[in-house]
Amino acid sequence: MSPSAASTHPHAACHVNRDRALLRTETLVIEEPLEIRIVSQGREEVVTVTMRTPGADQELALGFLIAERILHDASQVKVIRRCGQRSNVIKVELRAGAAPQLKSVARNFVSSASCGLCGKTSLDAVSTLGSMESIECSARPIPASFLYGIPQRLRAAQQVFDVTGGLHAVAAFDLGGELLAVHEDVGRHNAVDKVIGTLASRNWRPDNTLFALSGRAGFELVQKTAAVQVPIIVAIGAPSSLAVQLAEQVGITLVGFLRAASFNVYTHPQRLEQHVVPVREAV
Repeated sequence: MSPSAASTHPHAACHVNRDRALLRTETLVIEEPLEIRIVSQGREEVVTVTMRTPGADQELALGFLIAERILHDASQVKVIRRCGQRSNVIKVELRAGAAPQLKSVARNFVSSASCGLCGKTSLDAVSTLGSMESIECSARPIPASFLYGIPQRLRAAQQVFDVTGGLHAVAAFDLGGELLAVHEDVGRHNAVDKVIGTLASRNWRPDNTLFALSGRAGFELVQKTAAVQVPIIVAIGAPSSLAVQLAEQVGITLVGFLRAASFNVYTHPQRLEQHVVPVREAV
């Protein structure tokens, strides 16, 4: 399946190779704003504007509202619709009696694509640790060897990245190895929201799920994962110190630098079978 035309745009570029210059057409990933509104009890309110790659906008809106703990789950939603056929505005209309927790998010008008926290209005609004439940280690441990196949499977699913080179990807797998959902976006936090929004409308078991990230594992991605009680995150890139701290605190198994034959596990290795007792390297 070819990448959606709504996600890419051709543009002339000058390709320089040593002393040669060639004018050719390059494919760029599209970045556009998306405004998310909530309609509740006859009142319509703008929640946020995020820069995203068009596609799966309804899933993005739903996933954002759940991951930011504005909504508890998808059952609170009556309908999600676009304002006009080509509009960059999504309205989420809630069912009667459903009350959005808008105090749980405090954002400026625009969130950047690169960081899901850049629009927060204060440091106090960044962390919702006090309201997060710890994730229990109830599932059967998974073989460490299962993780080795994830980089290739994730890379194979990055269809828009293949033609643009400019996107993050997030995939959800169940702990038996089945691919549940995958999305790409210029914003890694948007890709997580799209995956959450896709799965939230299904008969989904978060406790039997892991999230795979094509890049680094930042704090905001761990926070969104904790909000929906997914117990394992694996990342192709490195985690940040704050991401490790949060994963340790809420009970998430965090893996970084995942390769075809190796990885680092930073927190809660008990969810992986055949994990070894670490020894210090000789200095």
